[in-house]
Amino acid sequence: MNTQHDNYEFLHAEGAATPIKGWVRGVPLETQAHRQLQNIAALPFVGPWVAVMPDVHLGKGATVGSVVPTRGAIIPAAVGVDIGCGMAAVRTTLRASDLPDSLSQLRNSIERSVPVGNGPGGNHRRVPDSINTRLVKSGLAERLALIRQKHPKIRPDRIDVQAGTLGGGNHFIEICLDESGAVWVMLHSGSRGTGNLVGTYFIELARRQLEKRLLGFHLPDKDLAFFLEGEPLFDDYVEAVSWAQDYARANREAMMERVLHEMRHRLPKFQLEKLAVNCHHNYVQREQHGGESLLVTRKGAVSAREGELGIIPGSMGTRSYIVRGKGNADSFHSCSHGAGRVMSRTAARNSITLKQHREATAHVECRKDAGVIDESPAAYKSIDAVMAAQTDLVEVVHTLRQVVCIKG
Repeated sequence: MNTQHDNYEFLHAEGAATPIKGWVRGVPLETQAHRQLQNIAALPFVGPWVAVMPDVHLGKGATVGSVVPTRGAIIPAAVGVDIGCGMAAVRTTLRASDLPDSLSQLRNSIERSVPVGNGPGGNHRRVPDSINTRLVKSGLAERLALIRQKHPKIRPDRIDVQAGTLGGGNHFIEICLDESGAVWVMLHSGSRGTGNLVGTYFIELARRQLEKRLLGFHLPDKDLAFFLEGEPLFDDYVEAVSWAQDYARANREAMMERVLHEMRHRLPKFQLEKLAVNCHHNYVQREQHGGESLLVTRKGAVSAREGELGIIPGSMGTRSYIVRGKGNADSFHSCSHGAGRVMSRTAARNSITLKQHREATAHVECRKDAGVIDESPAAYKSIDAVMAAQTDLVEVVHTLRQVVCIKG
């Protein structure tokens, strides 16, 4: 079914019990992602409908760019393994004229202060005192210890060496300029290795539970294995995922502190302005919608309640946006989390040349090597088309363009 309604289209199959509302006008929707959405909507505890954001693309477990409300059940693979992944941004009193002609030294100093990439090289060799202090005050170690009493396979050994670190993949740190020439810092990361371990561990437990269940319906994908409210594992997962989401937020705060510290060393004196945002886009939480209590999983989607600020980043070399939510009930008060991939990482490496990547990022101080080809702008949808498809979900407050981009 492709009936149009206001800014969204209905994407569910004819006769489906649960509608799928998609803000996909003017943006590509791959066949596999469409099928995956229909599989999710077919589950009896999903509803009253599924909302699809314009940056939608195929994901593991659930479709990236989807908002999946559930009644009395939770799907760990829909939340995924990068639990609490999200964005943070802050506006400074610096102006474009305060930046040096060459930004390479600033980029290098940030990369030295904030470990980037996956593996041991992406960890702190020595945990900074400020991060140790932040962790002690947060109570995160004590909370994780309580979770580990029931689930000892969740290792705690990386929460200190990875707090305030970037990770790899599509995570980034950027220095940006807005439309008035004000300097912003924007970054994207999540709950790092421990969050990944939490997600992987509970996805496997849900699959094992599935083998014991007597289902009265067809489950089209084992990645849609679930926990039911009232089961001990349901409560354990909610506790663990809440921890990972809080750790992800603390990670972004610690990283932002490190980046600003380096900027203070390299740039003229500045202050932070009141405009700051820190928002998840891979998470689950209980919310009220239409007078009903629902568990809402945003898999690559941002909360956009009326007046709420959010961040929609473009790809390397393209614009990003600070937005204000319009509180659209049809989207469960949500908007897109970025531009959204238009080709897989493998396809990007095979089709985008180094010359094309360098041309697309010519105005940005960033990596120009083959290791980031899969993050080049051509691998993503047009951020302009994505924004045009969701004008009823958010309004643009600020438009940002990168001048420095640091990738893991």
